Amino acid sequence: MSKLTKNQKAAEAKVDSKVEYALADACALVKETSFTKFDASVELAMRLGVDPRKANQMVRGVVTLPHGTGKTVRVLVLCTPDKENEAKEAGADYVGLDEYIDKIKGGWTDIDVIICTPSVMGKIGPIGRILGPRGLMPNPKTGTVTMEIGNAVKEVKAGKIDFKVDKQGIVHAAIGKVSFSASQIADNAQEFINTVVKLKPQALKGSYVKSIYICSTMGPGICIDSKGVGAAL
Repeated sequence: MSKLTKNQKAAEAKVDSKVEYALADACALVKETSFTKFDASVELAMRLGVDPRKANQMVRGVVTLPHGTGKTVRVLVLCTPDKENEAKEAGADYVGLDEYIDKIKGGWTDIDVIICTPSVMGKIGPIGRILGPRGLMPNPKTGTVTMEIGNAVKEVKAGKIDFKVDKQGIVHAAIGKVSFSASQIADNAQEFINTVVKLKPQALKGSYVKSIYICSTMGPGICIDSKGVGAAL
C-alpha cells in the first residue's frame, strides 16, 4: 500500500470519516481539501441498493447540471449534409459522416460525445466495438440519437451528462470543478441526486440510496447526509 503524501495527509485531516456532512458543508469542504495545482474535477458517487444484473433494476439517465461541468466538451456530429449547418451553428466541434467514421476506424477517438441522426446508425453500427468500451456510442435513451441535432449539441455543451450504474451498484459523475463556488457545486450535486432518486426502480425491495460521497481529484471522500438531500430511500 502506497504511503500518503504530505498534502494528502493534510487534506484527510480536515475530514471526519465518521460524520455525514450537510450538502453545503460537504461542498465547501471539498474545495478546502483539494491540493492539486490544476483545476481539479469534483465527483459525486452514490451507492445504490440495486442489483445491476437484473434488467428491472438498471439505473440509467441523463441530467443537465445548472452550472455545467466546467469541462470543454468536444462534440462530433455524424449526420447527412442537410443537418450539417444546424450542427455547426449549435457549436459542434466536428461535423461530417464517412470521413469521421474512417478516422474512428483508424483509431481516432479524441472526442467526448457523439451525436447522430437515426438515419446514419446503420453506418455507425460497425464501429460500435470501438465506441462502446469508450462510452461514445450514440443512444436514443441519452438523447444522442435524434433529429433535433441543434438542441442536442446545445444541451451537451451546456452541461448535459449521462450516467449509468456500474457492476458494483454505484453511479458516479463529474459534477463540476474546484474553481466553482461551493453553492454552484451544491446546486449541481442536488440536481444529480434528485435525478437519480427519481429513477428508483419499481422492482427494488429495500433501501435505494445506501450512501453518497463527494470528492475532488485526488482528494478524500466526504460523506453526505442522504436525508438532508432528500435521498433517504
